[in-house]
Amino acid sequence: MSWTDVVSAICLIGGALSCLFGAIGLLTFPDVTARLQAATKPQTLGLILILIGTGVQLDLGYATGLILVGLFQMLTAPVLAQLVGRAAYRTDSVDRDTLIVDELGERIDREPGVR
Repeated sequence: MSWTDVVSAICLIGGALSCLFGAIGLLTFPDVTARLQAATKPQTLGLILILIGTGVQLDLGYATGLILVGLFQMLTAPVLAQLVGRAAYRTDSVDRDTLIVDELGERIDREPGVR
């Protein structure tokens, strides 16, 4: 058993656990904003760890493709979460009383016709 096998196993198990916790959060969290948190951060971290664990076992030529997959995930997940969060806010799916800071509401109040 080499060090690459150990690193790969740790990354794969950590990534799988992160994805599992994110999925549990999606099912159990009460509102849209909390579910967005569970859908983006643990899932992205889990995928990155799984890609690292897989990339350690592959040749460099194949591992570069996994780097592109990871970069694409890191670029698109926050943008998607932002758009879904704004849509949920504008359709009153977010309980605004639970928000500590409501920057989007302040912006919507200042700019007529944005809503």
